[in-house]
Amino acid sequence: MQGLSISYIGHDCKDIPDFLGDTYGHFARRLDLSFNQLRSLAGIKTFTELEELVVDNNLLGNDLQLPRLPNLHTLTLNKNQISFQTNHSALLEHLADVTPSLEYLSLLGNEACPNQLVSPDKDEDDYQRYRYFVLHKLPQLKFLDTRKVTKKEVMEAQARGAFMKVVKPKSDAAGSESHPLPYTPLPRGSRDARNHKGVFAKCRYVYYGKHSEGNRFIRNDQL
Repeated sequence: MQGLSISYIGHDCKDIPDFLGDTYGHFARRLDLSFNQLRSLAGIKTFTELEELVVDNNLLGNDLQLPRLPNLHTLTLNKNQISFQTNHSALLEHLADVTPSLEYLSLLGNEACPNQLVSPDKDEDDYQRYRYFVLHKLPQLKFLDTRKVTKKEVMEAQARGAFMKVVKPKSDAAGSESHPLPYTPLPRGSRDARNHKGVFAKCRYVYYGKHSEGNRFIRNDQL
C-alpha cells in the first residue's frame, strides 16, 4: 500500500471516522478531509506516515493541534477559521514543533491571511507582512500559499518577522462575523466539494466522498 492516498471529502462530518485510521492510518501518505465540519484533527493520530494533509473548508481554529508528523511536507488549511488575533504565534510554533519537515503551507481564505478580495481594507503590504511573520516562525517553508518563498523574504523574516503581525481593527470584528464576505481568494475549483482539487501526485488512491466526479489531481506547477 505504498503511496496510498485517502480522500474523505464532503461528508459534513464533525469527527474523523475511526475506521479511516484503523484501516489506513499506518499506510496512508496523503489524506484529504476537505468540505467537512471538523473543529479538531485529533482523529489523525494513527496516520503516522502522512506526507500531505489537506483540510480545506472546515471549522479549524487557532487551537488546532496535530500529532507529531515527522514526514509531513504539505499542509493546506484553506478556508478555515484561523486568525492571529490571540495567541498569534501559538499555532505556528506548534507546527514548527510537530511538523519539522513542512515545506508547503497554505492558509488562504482564513482571517490570518490578509487578502483584498476577503478584506477590502487590506493590501499587498499587509499580505507581505503576514508572509514575513509566518516565515519567522517557519523558516524552512519553500512555498507559502500559492507563492514560492524567496531568499530575500527569509532574510527579512529573520530580521523583522517577529514584528510583522497584521492586526485587524477591533471595530471591524463584529461586522465581519455578522456579515460574512462572499469573496474568496481560492481558485474557483477549490470552492465546492464537487470540484475540489488537491495537491497530490500520482499514487494509489482510495476515495470516500459524495462528489467523486469533481476530484482531480494537479501538479505543484499548476498551483
